[in-house]
Parts: sequence; C-alpha cells; structure tokens
Amino acid sequence: MPDASAVTAAVLDDLRQESDELDLLVAGLSVREWASPTPAERWTVAHQIAHLTWTDEVALTAATEPDAFAAEVERALAAPGTFVDEAAGEAVAALAPEALLVEWREGRARLQEALRAAPAGTKLPWYGPPMSVASMGTARLMETWAHGQDVADALGVTRKPTGRLRHVARIGVRARDYAYFVRGLQPPGEQFRIELHGEEGESVVHGPEDAAQRVTGPLLDFCLLVTQRAHRDDLAVEATGPDADRWLDIAQAFAGPPGAGRPPKADR
Repeated sequence: MPDASAVTAAVLDDLRQESDELDLLVAGLSVREWASPTPAERWTVAHQIAHLTWTDEVALTAATEPDAFAAEVERALAAPGTFVDEAAGEAVAALAPEALLVEWREGRARLQEALRAAPAGTKLPWYGPPMSVASMGTARLMETWAHGQDVADALGVTRKPTGRLRHVARIGVRARDYAYFVRGLQPPGEQFRIELHGEEGESVVHGPEDAAQRVTGPLLDFCLLVTQRAHRDDLAVEATGPDADRWLDIAQAFAGPPGAGRPPKADR
C-alpha cells in the first residue's frame, strides 16, 4: 500500500499539472478573449481564473491561518448564494488580465508550498468537513479542471482527457451523501458500485463489487456530471437502481449550495 506522504505528493503533482495545462490555455489570450462569456452565467474567462485565484488564496489561509479562515466561513454563511460571485467579480474589477494571471500563478505556487510542508495527518478546515492535505489537493484539482472546462467551452477548445480525471471522479463519489444533505434529503443507506472507463482503456472503480445499485459510463462523462458541466441527458452515464438513478440527478462534487447546472443541449 502506498505511503500516505507519497500519495499526497502524487496528488499535488497532478494538481500542478492540471493548473499548468489551464495556464497554457489562457496565457496567450487577448484582452477581448479574456472577456469572452463562459457557460457560467455572467462569468467571463477572467472570472473563471479570478475564482481559482481566490479559492487558492482561501485554501492557503485554511492551511496556514485557520483562525483567519473562520472569518471566510462567516462571510460565506452570511451570503451563501452570492459570496462566490462577489469574490470573483471583485478580483476581475481590480486587476487587468495580465496582472490576474500573475496573481493566479503566484498564489497557486504558495499553496503548493504550504500543502507540501504540512505535517503528516494535518486536517485543514474548509466550508464543509475538515479535510486531509491530499483531499484538499484533490478538491483544488477538481475545481481547476471544472473551471478549466468552462474556459475551454468559451474558447471552443476540446481538451484531451487525462488520467487526472480519476481524482475528479473520486471526489464526486465521496461527495455522494453531501449532495443529499445540501438538499435536505436523506442519503441512501447502501453503497453504490461505480465503474468508469477512460478513453485510453483505464478503469476507475469505487464501491463493493456486489452492490445492487450501480453507475457505469465514461470517466469523462461522469466528471462532467458531478461537476455539473453538462446535463445528464447529454452524457452516457447510466444507473441501475432507483437510488443510483436519483443520485445522478443531484450529484455534485463541490462544496456549497446546489448549483443550477447546465441545460440539455436540446434546450439551448
């Protein structure tokens, strides 16, 4: 079984690669392209990068100044439906694209340094339950990939899926019960079997092999589903069992209130 510190280091390496790939996508954009609308309502490409910059900063605060992070939680509780949009908007208003790009790069480097320096067994506060360093790295990778998808969609770019999607799938599976709780629903008592296949033949599997309720399909499609970057009707993810079927309608891999998601392509 891999050493916990090696697992954490591997997650952080993947987070860095995911960020670097998105960096390559936006680094050469014109001012006009930075202002391109993305599928997220009222968010431009600049808003997407501003959001990642802000969330990296609050993650750094959680890792290095937990008492100060508590103030961020209070801000979120005071305005649960608007605080994320407000933070991204403030950053976009304050910074030109080139300055925003520099701040994002510097911030994610500081976060990498802090997470790698955290003692083994550290639990970091967050908007949901506290999480390990590896889980924080996974959450940051999930957000980076998801917001990178918004940027790619805005620019008309098709990204090649990578093995890093296994992290996105994992957090989506682990957040199953959260998707119920955040909607005031009782989660199912039994585990589901999740069987996903990547484009290069790799498989990602979670849950007991003999589970009656199952979810199967392409790894990319599952990740698009749990990050709410595509509507279920447009994806090849299938459920066996009523509870698994219900979950696919509400799944979310991110903390916070339920998102509106994306409409089906037929409705656009």
